[in-house]
Amino acid sequence: MSVPLLKIGVVLSTMAMITNWMSQTLPSLVGLNTTKLEAAPGGIPDRSTGVLPANPEESWQVYSSAQDSEGRCICTVVAPQQTMCSRDARTKQLRQLLEKVQNMTQSIQVLDQRTQRDLQYVVKMETQLRGLETKFRQVEENHKQNIAKQYKAIKGKMEELRPLIPVLEEYKADAKLVLQFKEEVQNLTSVLNELQEEIGAFDYEELQSRVSDLEERLRACMQKLACGKLTGISEPITIKTSGSRFGSWMTDPLAPEGDNRVWYMDGYHNNRFVREYRSMADFMTSDNFTSHRLPHPWSGTGQVVYNGSIYFNKFQSHIIIKFDFKTSSISKSRPLDYAGYNNMYHYAWGGHSDIDLMVDEGGLWAVYATNQNAGNIVISKLNPNTLQVIRSWTTNHPKRSAGEAFMICGTLYVTNGYSGGTKVYYAFHTNSSTYEYIDIPFQNRYSHISMLDYNPRDKALYAWNNGHQVLYNVTLFHVIRSDEV
Repeated sequence: MSVPLLKIGVVLSTMAMITNWMSQTLPSLVGLNTTKLEAAPGGIPDRSTGVLPANPEESWQVYSSAQDSEGRCICTVVAPQQTMCSRDARTKQLRQLLEKVQNMTQSIQVLDQRTQRDLQYVVKMETQLRGLETKFRQVEENHKQNIAKQYKAIKGKMEELRPLIPVLEEYKADAKLVLQFKEEVQNLTSVLNELQEEIGAFDYEELQSRVSDLEERLRACMQKLACGKLTGISEPITIKTSGSRFGSWMTDPLAPEGDNRVWYMDGYHNNRFVREYRSMADFMTSDNFTSHRLPHPWSGTGQVVYNGSIYFNKFQSHIIIKFDFKTSSISKSRPLDYAGYNNMYHYAWGGHSDIDLMVDEGGLWAVYATNQNAGNIVISKLNPNTLQVIRSWTTNHPKRSAGEAFMICGTLYVTNGYSGGTKVYYAFHTNSSTYEYIDIPFQNRYSHISMLDYNPRDKALYAWNNGHQVLYNVTLFHVIRSDEV
């Protein structure tokens, strides 16, 4: 801001110097500073001594140091009457003075124009400098805020990664152990090759003992690999748009290699027809399917196909039915004791979703609620052949408040809703009988999820979202358990 002020000061100083010069110099131009002005007797001018006439009308005067309303210099000259002799020396000097004054007036006008132009430029520059200063201040503040946000984000990532340090150390140790196993296998292979060439050259019992010991060590190493923990869910992949607002679809996680059949069930009650598509490609591009008629209508959307059979909840009951597709008959049915049914303890979206059957890496599960647990979620591990409850876990999460739920590696994950903004926010770990609140974003593209199940073979979530069949890929973090755990 000092540059514009300096320019304004220079302009004002210049104008003051011009005013001072005119007040001091103009009299000298006509000899008034060295000539004693006296009035001659009778008012007759004495040209030899430079005496002015006593009559004011015959005299002349110069006025300076005057300014107009805009601060410009104004010089006023009162000339004698034209009756004076034009050949008078004073008249000649006055004419020269008038010419100089006119030239000075023109110069002052030019200077004033330049001054006004410079002043406008200074004002403009001042505005620009003020704006630039404001922008610099904003940039500086934004830079500080961005640095603070980046620092906070990095700190948060470091806090997340800190627990992984001991995990990585164990990975290193296990990697060394695998290398040792590899060397021992190579040694045993060499010994076996030699043994084939010369029977009896090596003690067979000792060789068998070494193989058994290696198998046990490998088994112990594999047991240290725990199931993955859910850390992320991808954006939805729309496979097909078909059916009503509610329904379920799935593939068999235990199907043999090459069996990619898709199973499709439209609606959540009063329906007993299951569609079978030969492959995912057929499901996506055609309506060629085989229809299977169940002996009873199903209830809800919690059906699951597992090892060639479909497991479903019989409509308006707490009975679980296992239906074999090969024989087209019921192979087993059993009531799920104390389980609520017929919209007693459904998911938040309703739809007779009281009993939800699901599978993961550990097998078959049932998720429901009971009066004994005050309507909160109960998790039961089922025997897939007998449908008997192997073990149950009670949670503190109300079944009616859950949007949907799915199992991954023995952990039940629950969403906070079924419409609009959705996320996975609750997890119950059956291996430790503990729970935690989490925050995993979950994109609900079509705003109404009525089915959400995990397929351990595909490592994907199957969803029915408002008449759209959708897939989500999941990210699992595999943790190595230490021997102390």
